[in-house]
Amino acid sequence: MNRGRKEPVQVVCPKCRFTEIVYLPMEDLPRCPECNTPMLIQELLDEGKSY
Repeated sequence: MNRGRKEPVQVVCPKCRFTEIVYLPMEDLPRCPECNTPMLIQELLDEGKSY
């Protein structure tokens, strides 16, 4: 995997459960805009996934 490429990921705040989809390299997880807690990856949104 190319670490410099921006990947779509769904992130969630472990404290207030705020979720959003962001495009980012894996090292740069954002902070929650609601409570400023570091967010965690909930799901990698890569193409080819079927439900």
